Amino acid sequence: MNSQQFLCPANTTSAVPITPLRKDALNDWLASQSETTARWVRGSRFTADVGETCLIPDQAGGLDRVLFGRGDGLSAWDWGVLPSILPARVFRIDAPLDAEAGAAAARAWALACYRFDRYRPATGSWATLALPPAVDAAAVARAVAAVFLARDLINTPAADMGPSALAAAVREVGSRFGADVSVIEGEDLAVRNYPLVHAVGRASARPPCLIDLRWGAPEAPKLTLVGKGVCFDSGGLDIKPSSAMKLMKKDMGGAAILLGLAQMVMAAALPVRLRLLIPAVENSVSGNALRPLDVIRSRKGTTVEIGNTDAEGRLVLADALTEAVSETPALVIDCATLTGAARVALGTELPALFCNDDALAADLLACGQRAGDPLWRLPLWQPYRRHLRGKVAELTNAPDLAFAGAITAALFLAEFVPAAQPWIHLDVMAWNTAAQPGRPEGGEAMSLLALAALVQQRFRP
Repeated sequence: MNSQQFLCPANTTSAVPITPLRKDALNDWLASQSETTARWVRGSRFTADVGETCLIPDQAGGLDRVLFGRGDGLSAWDWGVLPSILPARVFRIDAPLDAEAGAAAARAWALACYRFDRYRPATGSWATLALPPAVDAAAVARAVAAVFLARDLINTPAADMGPSALAAAVREVGSRFGADVSVIEGEDLAVRNYPLVHAVGRASARPPCLIDLRWGAPEAPKLTLVGKGVCFDSGGLDIKPSSAMKLMKKDMGGAAILLGLAQMVMAAALPVRLRLLIPAVENSVSGNALRPLDVIRSRKGTTVEIGNTDAEGRLVLADALTEAVSETPALVIDCATLTGAARVALGTELPALFCNDDALAADLLACGQRAGDPLWRLPLWQPYRRHLRGKVAELTNAPDLAFAGAITAALFLAEFVPAAQPWIHLDVMAWNTAAQPGRPEGGEAMSLLALAALVQQRFRP
């Protein structure tokens, strides 16, 4: 799907104006209009509730203007209501918006038009928005294209999105920007000392791999991204019930989100040395599957006891993080559909943020608020570290603890990140369980816009 087909230049002629109105401003606006217009709006029972519209005709019976209800305030995502309910023609926002607000409205509009059309044609038609003045059209296009990419990858069934297919997607993105992409696959993972990645993925007929994308000048500040790429998660021998397994094609959502971020970084030509590491595996059941209470020595050298084979994401991330921090980057970001506990704590719509740097965490939270992509910080609560001690190994991947699962998972990952290394860990759902304005049901690039704003802020020229 072409992410640009729903937006057009600001100077588009004959665009129909959209007037956003708050409830408390409606009467004053009506008083400034002709009696004919005021009667039409009142007769339409338009009250300026959030998302409400009123189409006002001109004297010839054509469309003269659209009123758009703001209620008592306006989330930029509410603009995503309009593309599917307005006629398929060009519209413009008839209200002063600064560059940030205009970009947010344009993103919401375009993102609302997304449809996953790999297996059946997209149906319906969409209205087009003329970009508000002062909006950076290229920046909006980069953001929308990155979200569309992540959504497409997450929505793709596991049969067509195994480790090699995910590697092919990274290669395709990398090739457009001259990035170097290498892949360590199958038994070579054991030879090259990625034992946890190998152990998790070895039971699948589709071999596991570590995908490694590098781009940018070697002397530039290093930005390293680590995305969980579990292309399907049966749970392994600790197998999931069918209700928990159904959506597990999305378990590579962290990888998809960070590939989208990497694409944005390269498209914007940010002055960084970018590295993207994706441990791509399928957690399957077979005769050589990882077993409960097996002990694996990680890439770092730490021994890990397998308390539960369904806590596999933190295992593959551990080896990838060990490699990521070996170059002492300016910033390491990992993103994963890691725990159900994070969803119990925060619900499906709000990603959990863990960070070992208070100022960095505050910056990301602020970026998320401005981008309409909020997160919520949870603590790396060190007293819970004691629960990670294995019975016969240094660590366990699944403590015998009924609570604080998101925290103990983050603490497990922290064992593979030096304390002085600036590090962000995001535990995300990567899936909209129901449609909302600008966010159709299905795969979602949760936290991508927030991360992009943070990276732009930290590494801009």
